[in-house]
Parts: sequence; structure tokens; C-alpha cells
Amino acid sequence: QVQLSESGGELVQTGGSLRLSCVASMRFFDRYAVTWWRQAPGKERVWVAHVDWSGNNPAYVDSVKGRFTISRVNTNNTFFLQMTNLKPEDTAVYYCGLAEDVYDAHTRPKYWGRGTQVIVSS
Repeated sequence: QVQLSESGGELVQTGGSLRLSCVASMRFFDRYAVTWWRQAPGKERVWVAHVDWSGNNPAYVDSVKGRFTISRVNTNNTFFLQMTNLKPEDTAVYYCGLAEDVYDAHTRPKYWGRGTQVIVSS
């Protein structure tokens, strides 16, 4: 059974930084693309970033380009979302996910974490 566990979400001021982590309890982690999505209050869950099995070719939604960085450490079954210059509109529950390829990472991850709350105060 695959389990994903996020951490790192908290209350931060505008302009601050956070690093979200996701640990995957599973075999063959390095065969999956990893992804982060977020869901703001009253809105749908939307894709934020993904990277392929090797950690190369990251992709980001336009609103976070230049501010967020996705990375992974396959030997530790862990991946991250480094967030800098945070804005109030980044406030959301952030979900980590795994997908069989980058297309699915962007559209329909196979596995989800439970989410971690990020609140950016103005």
C-alpha cells in the first residue's frame, strides 16, 4: 500500500519562504513522477509543479515560476517543494502526489497525500 505524507506547511508572512516535504512509503519510488498540487479555499485542486523520475525537466504553473522549486531524493523516497517570495494568493492546502508519467502528474496523479496547510499573511 502506497502512503504519502506531507509536512512543512505553516503560517508565514508575505515574502517568506517554506519548504514542503513529502515522504513516500512504497517500493520503486524512482519509477514515478512526483507532483505538487494545491487547493485554495472554495476552489478546485490545481496542479502546481512536477518533475520526472530522475528529477529532471521540472515544470511549473506560471504563477509560481521563479519562486517555487520542485526536487526529489530517490534514495530517501522524498521530494520537496521549496517556496520563496510567498504571496497571499499562495495560501492553500498543498498536496503531494505520484504519477506514472509527467502527463498524469499534470492531470491525474495516481496517489495522493493528505495535504499540508500553507497560509501566507499579508
